[in-house]
Amino acid sequence: MDAVDRAILDALRANARATFAELAREVGLSAPAVHERVNKLEAQNVITGYHAAVAPESLGYSMSALVGIFLSDTADEDLVADELAALAAVEDCWFVAGEESFVVKVRVPDVGGLEKAIRALAKINGVGRTRSTVVLSTRFEGRVQSAGHRTPESSEPEQRR
Repeated sequence: MDAVDRAILDALRANARATFAELAREVGLSAPAVHERVNKLEAQNVITGYHAAVAPESLGYSMSALVGIFLSDTADEDLVADELAALAAVEDCWFVAGEESFVVKVRVPDVGGLEKAIRALAKINGVGRTRSTVVLSTRFEGRVQSAGHRTPESSEPEQRR
């Protein structure tokens, strides 16, 4: 992947509906060349899909929470993950290092919905206990570091002399 591919990715992340002609103008290539590069990025699973971003509140989901899942000693991680995927309230799921085995993001309409979601999580075979953190507000979400730029926070630490 070169700088042009990274520029194409940045442009698509800013506007996934951009035409190949628009992308071409932005990165300085012809539309067919951009089309070929996008096809290669898709084939290599660098681009994994296109979607419409929707405000959850507009669909009635005004509350979200992060829930840590602590597994029992006999739990099967894959089976628990399958059960987590089956719950409609679970929007994201991460297998993590630390005290919890999984952290999930749930989106629900209200406190009653959160209680229902937590009860459903606790009923999954292999879940020992949960720990919830309610999200009060979302400052930003779904941000991916720019494909072409590294921020000082993400760069490699300087070596000490």
